[in-house]
Amino acid sequence: MHIRKSRARHAITAVAVAGVAALALSACTTSGSTSGSTAATGGTVTVAVVNDLTSLNPSTPQGNVDTNGQVGYLNGAYGSGFQYIDDNYKIVHDDKFGTFEKTSDDPLTVKYTLNKADKWSDGEPVTADDMILGWAMQSGYYDSATFDQATGEVTSGTQYFTPAAGTAGIDQTAYPAVSDDNRTITLTYAKPFVDWELFNPIALPAHVLAKKAGLSSPADLTKLLKGLPKGDKAAPTAPDATLKKAADFANTGYDITAFPTDKDLLVASGPFVVSGWTPGQSITMVKNKYYAGGLKPKVDKVVFRIIPDSNAQVTALQNGEVDIINPQASADTLTALKATSATVLAGDQVSYDHLDLNFGAPVFQDPKVREAFLKTVPRQQILDSIVTPVNPKAEVLNSQIWLPSQDEYAASVKQNGSDKFDKVDIDGAKALLAGATPTVRILYNTNNPNRVDEFQAISASAAKAGFKVVDAGSPDWSKLLPGGNYDASLFGWISPGAGTTMIPQLFATGGGGNNNRYNAMNDVAVKTQTTVDKDELITLEQQIDKATFADGYGLPLFQLPGIFGVSARVDGVKYMGNQTGPFWNFWEWSVKSGK
Repeated sequence: MHIRKSRARHAITAVAVAGVAALALSACTTSGSTSGSTAATGGTVTVAVVNDLTSLNPSTPQGNVDTNGQVGYLNGAYGSGFQYIDDNYKIVHDDKFGTFEKTSDDPLTVKYTLNKADKWSDGEPVTADDMILGWAMQSGYYDSATFDQATGEVTSGTQYFTPAAGTAGIDQTAYPAVSDDNRTITLTYAKPFVDWELFNPIALPAHVLAKKAGLSSPADLTKLLKGLPKGDKAAPTAPDATLKKAADFANTGYDITAFPTDKDLLVASGPFVVSGWTPGQSITMVKNKYYAGGLKPKVDKVVFRIIPDSNAQVTALQNGEVDIINPQASADTLTALKATSATVLAGDQVSYDHLDLNFGAPVFQDPKVREAFLKTVPRQQILDSIVTPVNPKAEVLNSQIWLPSQDEYAASVKQNGSDKFDKVDIDGAKALLAGATPTVRILYNTNNPNRVDEFQAISASAAKAGFKVVDAGSPDWSKLLPGGNYDASLFGWISPGAGTTMIPQLFATGGGGNNNRYNAMNDVAVKTQTTVDKDELITLEQQIDKATFADGYGLPLFQLPGIFGVSARVDGVKYMGNQTGPFWNFWEWSVKSGK
C-alpha cells in the first residue's frame, strides 16, 4: 500500500501499506462504533463517497485516488490479501487467505504461502504465478530506466510497471524461489526492508495479464519473467516486447470511463467484485462467490453513491438513501449530522492538506521566488476558516513527515526551520522579489470547497507581495497532477497509518507521488527503506523534514478531521482515519433485521 490521493484531495500510499503512524482521536467530537442487538446476514449497505471511480487498478500514479483504492480494498486489488491495517493502525495477518513469515534476518527472507482454496472471481486458482507478477510489478526488478532529475521523465532504458508507491525497498529482492506445488514464493532481500511485513504480493491476475500480452497461460508469463535478466541502468538493453505489453496494460488498461465491456477487467481476488457502475452516480459491488479468505462479508452487496457535496451527503443519510457517509468535515456538516438520528463517529484523519511548488516550473527555479511565495501563505487564516470550527485544538501543521499526535513531531519542528513561515511576511516576500511580479498557476480541485477557500486565501495574500496568481483549478485535477503543467498545487495525502514507504513515494526521483519533481533528498529517501534502526531512521526523516523547508518544497497546511455518519439500520461500523475510511472493516458490517 502507499499514501493515496484522497477524496477532495489526494491520498498517501506505500508498497504494501505506508504513511505515518497512528493518530489520536480528536477531542472535539465523538468516537466509537455502531452497535446493535439484532443483525441479519445479507442485505445491502450504501455508502456515500466524494470521488467517482476512474480505474480498477488503484496502484498506478493516475489511479491512486481514494475511491479507486476503496473499491480495490474490497476486491483485493489493493490490500485485503495477506494482511490489513486495523483501527489501531496495527498490521493484522489474514491466515485464511495465506500465510507469510520472516524466515531469516540476514539476509532478510520472507516466505508467502497461498491456501489451496484461493481463487479469482472467474474461478481460476490464485497461484504463485500471481505472486511472481505482483512482485515484478512492485519491485522494478526488470527496469533499466534512468530518470531526468528535473522532470522525472525516463531519459534512457526502460521502466515497465509504474507503481504509485515506487520500488524502494522491494527493489532489493532477488528473483523469488517458487515451490513445486506453485503455491509458495520466498523473497530474499539484498538489504533489510523496514516495511517487509506490509508487502502484499497479490495484485492483478496473472492469467489476465498473460492473455493481454499474447501468452497462453500464467505459467508462460512466469517463464518469461524467470528468463529475463535483472535490469541494468548502466547497460540498458532493448525492452522485452511481451513484458512491455503486459506492463502497459497493467499501467493504463484498467483506467475506465464506463462500465467495462471487457470482463477481464473485473476479475478480482477479494471478498467483493464490481458488478455495475453508472459514472457520476453509483458503483455496485457484490460478493465474490469464490473468495476463501478470512474477511468474508455478512452483507451481500455494497453500493457506492457518488455525492461530492457534504450537505447533500447528510440529506441523503437523513432520507435513507445511503447508510454511511464520510463527508468533508466542517462545523456545518457536524451540526447537521448531530441533528439527525444517525450515529456520529469522528476523529483525526491520517491525512493532511498541503501546498506543493513545482520544481520543474520556470517560475520556481529561483529559490528566492520559492521562499517569497511561501512567505505569503496565510496558513493560520486557512486553519481558522476550515478546521478550527470543527476542532478548536487544531494547529497549523509544521512538518512534511509527521503529524502533531506523533512523538517525533515536536522534536522535528524544533529543528526543521518551519518557523520561517509561522506568520505571513509580505514585506519579506517583497524584499526577496526585488520588484519582480512572477505569475504562479495553482492547480486544485474546483469541486472541493476547502480547496477553493485555500486557493482564494493564498491568491489574495500573494497578490499583496506582487505575485500574479492564476486560477488553474479543475475538477479533473488528479489527472492533471502528474503532468506538471502548473506552478503549484493544493491537495491532500491520506495514509494507511503504518509503515514508511510514503517517504520515497514523495521524495525519491521517479517516486509515484513525487509530482512536483523535488529530488534533492532522493538518496536519503531511498535509504529510509533499508534502515531498520529506529533512531537512525528518525534522523534520516528529520533530514528530509528540514531540507524541504530550506529548499522551499512547499508548505503543509493542516491535519484533517474526519467524520462518519451511520444510519440506524447498519451495525459494525467503526471509526478509522486512514485511506480505507469506513470500509476498513466491511466484513463486520451487518444490516439490522426489519431495517
